[in-house]
Amino acid sequence: MKLFDLKKLAILVAGVAVFTANTASAEMSLRFGYEAPRSDSQHVAAKKFNELLEQKTNGEMKLKLFPDSTLGNAQTMISGVRGGTIDLEMSGSPNFTGLVQRLNVIDIPFIFKDREHVYKVLDGEIGQGLLKELEQHGLKGLAFWDVGFRAFSNSKHTVTKPEDIKGLKVRTNQNPMYIEAFTLLGGNPVPMPLSELYTALETRAVDAQEHPIGIFWSSKLYEVQKYLSLSNHGYTPLIVVMNKAKFDALSPELQKAMVEAAQEAGQFQRDLNVKNEKEIIENLRKEGVEVTETINQAPFKAIVEEKVRKSFIDQNGDELIKQVDALAQ
Repeated sequence: MKLFDLKKLAILVAGVAVFTANTASAEMSLRFGYEAPRSDSQHVAAKKFNELLEQKTNGEMKLKLFPDSTLGNAQTMISGVRGGTIDLEMSGSPNFTGLVQRLNVIDIPFIFKDREHVYKVLDGEIGQGLLKELEQHGLKGLAFWDVGFRAFSNSKHTVTKPEDIKGLKVRTNQNPMYIEAFTLLGGNPVPMPLSELYTALETRAVDAQEHPIGIFWSSKLYEVQKYLSLSNHGYTPLIVVMNKAKFDALSPELQKAMVEAAQEAGQFQRDLNVKNEKEIIENLRKEGVEVTETINQAPFKAIVEEKVRKSFIDQNGDELIKQVDALAQ
């Protein structure tokens, strides 16, 4: 073969190699969406997730982050992940209960004693079994992250007893456990996405909402809500999911790296949320929010706990609740 032909062949081979490398690189850049703003610990943890994933795969995989509902609300993103137009997303567990009804057990008011109880349930056999149930719906559950224990805020008055909720229009998520609980307390539940909440509170379309204080702070809800009660009436985890077909197509080594990175980033975020709580409360008070830190939960539990548990048991039996209760010991 002539020297000229050899040069042309070398250039052609090099071009194919560059194209292949670029294509592989593009295929390993995964779209990861979530509702929380950049100021929230969810975004900080998402960056940590990306960092860990790149380390564990020697740069072979990375995440492209889409915070602040850029890819749509939670339900839109879950549908996108199931359909393959989005690679990964994270949102609160109530957003997945339409697919896996048994996930509602996590959202039963007052079912968790404390964070230690939460982590025993989510990181153990119960939680991992619930993640496994998502697979039949095209979702690979990678890890539970943290939204946190929920607090109640409103624009009307201090809330310390059930009677204080009566008549308030309360934004809730779509989970039937919370809708029933606030109905029993005399409120008027109004389900809506987080992306619509600030405007709804500002225009008084709703009077109240209930989120962990991290979301309350990062979404600037304190600008339109002046009464906050740390009621801890429920706990909500985030679920990080990936399109199952795309996960299954990865090599075993990359699958392992993906799960490990997600779980380690989740622990990082849990620790960060606990660390930030005291500072957030102080900052809220500086912003003029009246924060009630201690509330007697007993009157609230007396109204909602038994009836909401019964609703879950009627649909799913009592075995799962008994397993969760047993881990509180």
